[in-house]
Amino acid sequence: MKARLTGMGTALCLALGLTLASAAPAAAKSQLTMQAVIDKAEIEDLLTTYYAHFGGGVQDKVGEYFAADGEMILGPNSYKGIEAIKGAYAAVPSDAPQRKSFALNILIGNPLIKVDGDTATARLVFTEYVVDKEGDAPRILIMGREFDWLVKQDGQWRIKKRQIMGPKGTPEGWVD
Repeated sequence: MKARLTGMGTALCLALGLTLASAAPAAAKSQLTMQAVIDKAEIEDLLTTYYAHFGGGVQDKVGEYFAADGEMILGPNSYKGIEAIKGAYAAVPSDAPQRKSFALNILIGNPLIKVDGDTATARLVFTEYVVDKEGDAPRILIMGREFDWLVKQDGQWRIKKRQIMGPKGTPEGWVD
């Protein structure tokens, strides 16, 4: 009986050792500090709040999300600075589904946020759903991916550059 327990103990120690050894490279790779955890949470909150204002005047709040010299890239079009980004939102035609629908909801997911001091990147997937008339079933309007370069200014995270793309591809120079 004693030999059996010793054998089981040895096996458990060996299994634990292998588990810890396999985790060591991952731990060494990721320099996750308490500040990085806080920064990631603040960035995720920034992005979630940004999308929560869609369909309700996000263009009026652009300065709360973008750096003063921020840039938004939509397909071949680039909008640099707060006023230009506001103009991009204001230019959405009044008959566009996002404006004329009963409800617009944008779901975001799979956030991949990397923090490096006072800069960060964030990649996420978004899907826009519209409800055309009250009581209608929601329908998917569009889906795609967003790539953000962020900067911390005066203790607040802001979007330095946002590039919106379709469901495939990455911006030139993007590194996960």
